Amino acid sequence: MPEKAMPDKAVILINLGTPDTPDAKGVRAFLKAFLSDRRVVEVPRLLWLFILYCIILPFRSPKVAKKYLPLWAAGDSPLRLFSEQLRDRVQEQLDDEARVCLAMTYGRPGISDVLDELRADGVNAFCFIPLFPQYSATTTAAAMDIVGRYFQRQRDIPAWNWVRNYHDDDYYIAALAAQVRSHWASHGRHEKLLMSFHGIPKRNILLGDPYQRHCEVTAQRLADELSLSENEWVLTYQSRLGKAEWLQPYTDKTVEQLARDGCKSLDVIAPSFAVDCLETLEELDTEAAEIFYEHGGESFSYIPCLNASQDHASLLALLARKNLQVF
Repeated sequence: MPEKAMPDKAVILINLGTPDTPDAKGVRAFLKAFLSDRRVVEVPRLLWLFILYCIILPFRSPKVAKKYLPLWAAGDSPLRLFSEQLRDRVQEQLDDEARVCLAMTYGRPGISDVLDELRADGVNAFCFIPLFPQYSATTTAAAMDIVGRYFQRQRDIPAWNWVRNYHDDDYYIAALAAQVRSHWASHGRHEKLLMSFHGIPKRNILLGDPYQRHCEVTAQRLADELSLSENEWVLTYQSRLGKAEWLQPYTDKTVEQLARDGCKSLDVIAPSFAVDCLETLEELDTEAAEIFYEHGGESFSYIPCLNASQDHASLLALLARKNLQVF
């Protein structure tokens, strides 16, 4: 029986990336690549390189490594494990329509390495899906920069396109709502739902980044889908770095204030994260929970990301099919 031909089309799911090891060396290498990207940090270069190499890398790397260590129980970081599982679920859905691969903007498997392998296998059409529902130059554009630089080096450039964002896609909102309802069915429903999005500097928005608008649309649509009144949900931003003003309200400050104001029970979801990672499992499920309890809260519940759920895989397969049709 002849061997089944490999598809000549590919879908590449792109996530941000993760350290290879949960130690200072691994974290330092990842942070160096991530924080050296001009898309991520728009600070005068010489000043930023001094801060990065003299302060952040030597002092922050060991601290972050300690946070990663307890999350490494399965032998790798949650972000990579969940992303790999998601890739496999999307491949099951697309079957022989296209090959589905995972690539990271920073770290392994790198975008260029994945493209090299697929090109060598005869793939001549690509659909890139950055796993960032809300577009930002700090995430989506950073990934596309690498794709663009890769093709700049090619003479025979293949056909390709990309999913810019899906923050208001009906299937994405429905998947988020289903995740919340499933959690409520298993764990009970709390007084408020806090939607925590990854933050970016406020200056980025003033310069034209649409990220904040996308987050607000996602949050409002999810609230509407869940039939939440205005006092039953709140949008916040997390993971700020440095002393500059970032998008507000801040997640940690809001969690504290809610508890001080008498909110006794709180559900938290992170709609800007495709899969769980350090920022969700440690910063929300651990740190935010501790803040809530320390200031009078009585019940805190973190709602996991979509991860490798069937709804998530179906959403990405649908987005891929729409873009593969043009090839």
